[in-house]
Amino acid sequence: MEERNWLNEYPKEIPATLDYGTLPLQSYLKDAATHYPYKSAIHFMGKEITFLELYEDALRFANYLKGLGVEKGDRIAIMLPNTPQSVIGYFGALFAGGVVVQTNPLYMERELEYQMKDSGTKIILTMDALYPRVATIQSKTDIEHVIVTAIKDYLPFPKNIIYPYIQKRDLGISVNVRHGGQVHLLTEILKTSKPVEIPLEVDIEKDLALLQYTGGTTGFPKGVMLTHKNLVANTKMCKAWMYKCKKGEESVLGILPFFHVYGMTTVLILAVMEAYKMILLPKFDIQTVLKTIDKQKPTLFPGAPTMYIAILNNKDLHKYDLSSIHSCISGSAPLPVEIQDQFEKVTNGKLVEGYGLTETSPVVHANFLWDRPRIKGSIGVPWPDTDAAILSMDTGEPLPPNEVGEIAVKGPQVMKGYWNRPDETENVFKNGWLLTGDLGYQDEKGYFYIVDRKKDMIIAGGYNIYPREVEEVLYEHRDIQEAVVAGVPDPYRGETVKAYIVLKEGKETSEEELNAFVRKHLAAYKVPRSYEFRKELPKTAVGKILRRSLVEEEKEKISQDKREA
Repeated sequence: MEERNWLNEYPKEIPATLDYGTLPLQSYLKDAATHYPYKSAIHFMGKEITFLELYEDALRFANYLKGLGVEKGDRIAIMLPNTPQSVIGYFGALFAGGVVVQTNPLYMERELEYQMKDSGTKIILTMDALYPRVATIQSKTDIEHVIVTAIKDYLPFPKNIIYPYIQKRDLGISVNVRHGGQVHLLTEILKTSKPVEIPLEVDIEKDLALLQYTGGTTGFPKGVMLTHKNLVANTKMCKAWMYKCKKGEESVLGILPFFHVYGMTTVLILAVMEAYKMILLPKFDIQTVLKTIDKQKPTLFPGAPTMYIAILNNKDLHKYDLSSIHSCISGSAPLPVEIQDQFEKVTNGKLVEGYGLTETSPVVHANFLWDRPRIKGSIGVPWPDTDAAILSMDTGEPLPPNEVGEIAVKGPQVMKGYWNRPDETENVFKNGWLLTGDLGYQDEKGYFYIVDRKKDMIIAGGYNIYPREVEEVLYEHRDIQEAVVAGVPDPYRGETVKAYIVLKEGKETSEEELNAFVRKHLAAYKVPRSYEFRKELPKTAVGKILRRSLVEEEKEKISQDKREA
């Protein structure tokens, strides 16, 4: 295998190696506030916040944390949707020397308790509507202080007056939290604390910036230890990849949640590093997204395939102008080629697939946005300073082009390891390579292709079947909006292929028609043996379809049938 043969494909504007400096992550907010003080850093539902205001509020938050006894390395959890407070809390925790623990606001008590205990979190910043959940588990954890904020705190008048009534009407929630004792209001903190810099020594290669928990689709979530260097490096790689984007001039649509590492790097950190405006939305509501794009004119839209699919299949799409969007990198799940083509026609921008994982901060591969033809079905080539190889499942040795094995990576964005899990850390590192758990191959030019997750591969009747290959075919059917394929238990074949389908609004098709369609494109052993039509599919907060949840449902059905029999 030719060493780093993908570098021959790089446009001249992308260097093979980058300078990552020695500055910690939070210093990039100070830099943006120094050079672009009065430029809008955040647009949130009509409210504009400048980089100087953002920087000063982050310092105020940091100083209050120090007053609560926060020391270097202490864990500070942020349990918020995408709001200005989530940005203030993130950088404020870093300015105080803390390690951020991003926490999904959808977590219920059991999940929240596990993560707080495992991370050793001392302070949590959360939303008023979520406070009762935190209060329930606080005594079972190391949490000493809870800082509370509300959506209304950063809404312009009169939305800030109206919102609490809407929250009570729609969610049935009305929480009245008072400032004092172990409970603190962010509004009071920012009124009383001063924006003073805190002296702090940071070794960016050793010191953690983030404890980012994996999705936990298999077993308990693991805390991925990401250093300042990991996150700075991956963001600078992203900046180099998007070389036509101009510092201080772009605006990025912030729908990807910051508690997911992809949204954190490609929206939160990149926007601060490059002085882009973040247009934040606290949740993915399709009508709000379309209206926001039409009115605010974002130029960058990092997203997940399900987001692009939802936009393309909205009946009101023709009413909105999406032409401001010139660049999108899709992540978190495979991007169907059909969706890629359609979205580019609607926006006249570029949509390419990238690839990575929480353990890599997260991006390791992407297709080129400009000056190179798009390679359909490929996750692209490794980013600067990133090595990748296809390793044999049997020997662990690198394989030649076009042979399927496990994708392995190296680079400055690769995690330090799993928090408090030395055995699991050792299991994923082999001879310096991080094993991704994904099966794929590399072509002669160095473009990589995902075949499937190692754990998702279906073995039916002795044949290896990769769900992604079947899903790509299903997405070509004119009536299908979403499709996922899984291996379900079968007494004869061991496993069999089942497809779960969501049809486009107003469309109808039958199992027989889909079967005939797939048989035209795939070998008989790959064709789904059954189809289940659903109104929606289970997803993570970032829009990744939960294939394993469907498999577990299927196993439960079989167990139930046996019990009844």
